[in-house]
Amino acid sequence: MAFTPENLARAREVVARYPRPKSAILPLAHLAQDQDGWLTRDAMAEIAQLTGVTAADVLGTCSFYTMFKRDPVGRLVVSVCTNATCLVTGGPEVLEHLEHRYADDPEVTVEEVECIAACGGAPAMQVNYEFHEKLTPDTAAEVVEAYRRGELEARTVSGSRR
Repeated sequence: MAFTPENLARAREVVARYPRPKSAILPLAHLAQDQDGWLTRDAMAEIAQLTGVTAADVLGTCSFYTMFKRDPVGRLVVSVCTNATCLVTGGPEVLEHLEHRYADDPEVTVEEVECIAACGGAPAMQVNYEFHEKLTPDTAAEVVEAYRRGELEARTVSGSRR
């Protein structure tokens, strides 16, 4: 069983709110990720069972959204945009610098993401969904280090404050 008994009860309440159980996939995925820090295979299988779809349907839905993590992540998830505007203003360089710097750091997960809707401040990134703009490779690393030191407050990957 993927959900704790308490969260299983909550999950059933969520499913009951929808006229079509399949519509509960996203809120259940958030619940599972809030519980475990990432979306496990067991959680996706349980969500499938609760909503009457296949685990592949749940995976297909959840893999579309970058906020759902299908592998364990560090305490800090650094999402660097490399879409059009960030691409031409230095996003790939920011990404490469952070990937190299934090490659062996289990506390920091660096990922490349598509547009995060911060084109006016490109290149941009998010740290646990908090926006940071007009970055260079060095200023991006300074931002991550400020989170590590506790100078900036990090949210969990599911969105709640730590």
